Amino acid sequence: MKSPRHPPSGDRLLALILSSLEDNKAENVVSIDLSGKSEIADFMVICSGRSSRQVLSIAERLSDRLKQETGARGRLEGREQGDWVLIDAGDVIVHIFRPEVREFYQLEKMWMDPGRQATAGP
Repeated sequence: MKSPRHPPSGDRLLALILSSLEDNKAENVVSIDLSGKSEIADFMVICSGRSSRQVLSIAERLSDRLKQETGARGRLEGREQGDWVLIDAGDVIVHIFRPEVREFYQLEKMWMDPGRQATAGP
């Protein structure tokens, strides 16, 4: 019997997610440290796909990789339209947008400290 794997948390989970996003050609990847801002997660990652199809592909591949490497599949929301997919991976929340939708919601501005730059992914 295979023992259940424990999902990585914090920095290790963030590194896994950023690696998957890079492998799947996500664009404009930004990581925001949520320490002291929210108890929902340690990090928020925001990125873009060029089209609805790419947004969905990035999300599905990330979800599959999380399942394969951690034993836990992140919860996906927003697959129906493909304009904005949210993946709740526990300690990391991932938002994958089409560029126009990302510009409209401007989540980076809402969550970053004034005057601070978000950390770009690899």
